[in-house]
Amino acid sequence: MSIILIKYGELTTKGDNRRMFINTLYKNIMEKIRRYNAVITKEHSRMYIEFDKEYENEIINVLKNTFGIHAFNIVYKTETNSDSICNKVLEKLKEENFKTFKVVSKRRDKSFNTPSMEFNKVVASHILKNISDIKVDVHNPDIYVNIEINKTDTYIYFNELKGLGGYPVGALGKGLLMLSGGIDSPVAGFLSLKRGMKIDAIYFEALPHTSLNAREKVINLAKELLKYSSEFNLYIVPITKLQEEIYKNIDSTYMITILRRMMYRISEKVAKKYKALVLVNGESIGQVASQTLTSMNAINETIDMPVIRPVACFDKLEIISIAKNINTYDISILPYEDCCTIFVPKHPVINPKIDKCREYESKIDYESLINDAISNIKVVKITEENEFSGLL
Repeated sequence: MSIILIKYGELTTKGDNRRMFINTLYKNIMEKIRRYNAVITKEHSRMYIEFDKEYENEIINVLKNTFGIHAFNIVYKTETNSDSICNKVLEKLKEENFKTFKVVSKRRDKSFNTPSMEFNKVVASHILKNISDIKVDVHNPDIYVNIEINKTDTYIYFNELKGLGGYPVGALGKGLLMLSGGIDSPVAGFLSLKRGMKIDAIYFEALPHTSLNAREKVINLAKELLKYSSEFNLYIVPITKLQEEIYKNIDSTYMITILRRMMYRISEKVAKKYKALVLVNGESIGQVASQTLTSMNAINETIDMPVIRPVACFDKLEIISIAKNINTYDISILPYEDCCTIFVPKHPVINPKIDKCREYESKIDYESLINDAISNIKVVKITEENEFSGLL
């Protein structure tokens, strides 16, 4: 059996709530690796996974994409005595490529007779005697030899693999992500997952003005977010009638503002129905006309629910960098328009007045149009296979 050691990082600051965070992390990992017949052992400050060696790459890939993990290591177990430890270290180091090393031992069992600093020298001496052309470097070694000494067994591991950090997904409730086909909203979804939020997503489409290719693009973006979460629902809202009414009856400069106000109203209703506590979107201050502070205020005025904007203070290059790292960028730039990019006026208002918004909205029966849109929502369950669930 192979073993991986998981270190929690930020979870260690959680005090009385620590157990809840650890249990959520355990559940999230187990859900992803259950198929590999792995066994997970939880401790206060770390977690161990035992599994068959053949599944090592698959399990490492899961852990790399799991929030709540600070770092993890492949570990090698041996008996707790000096000879066994030195021999196991030497055996595994001979499989590594390095020129410099540092030994770091920790006595989790204080009954082990040799103090840690002294034992570091014992192990280092054994390594130097048996491997040529290497040396100790305590400041910037090629490889760290980590030794954790327990009462009945000892764990040995080398350089750490970095985790994503953050909190385990689902530890802090659920949000509804307003997912468009653009660059920003998938990044907002990723960052909200990192802070322990579970998400569903909502997408607005205006067939035939938008295409089924645009829908498929959003489903593929959602599937990229699935790497960091468990299955979730994507609610596809048809707003063709609503958008056409706005186009026909409302001054062009206010069309985007009014459309966004309608999207917020619909999103709040869907969020409350499915127990989401907040809305999440990819708005970035000043990036477009509807994202000035005045516009955000006018749009946000339509709902009572909190709105989380994870990329609000990021510039576009910072957002693009994250999008590339999470593999959503190339999907986001596919040339399929979403409903926010059709019927775009030449000069949208950047400082809309709330009274003016209400005046324009009085020209259309938007409540009926909103209810009609909600009654025709389609649901896609985002899983590794994607399951279309039909109408709500």
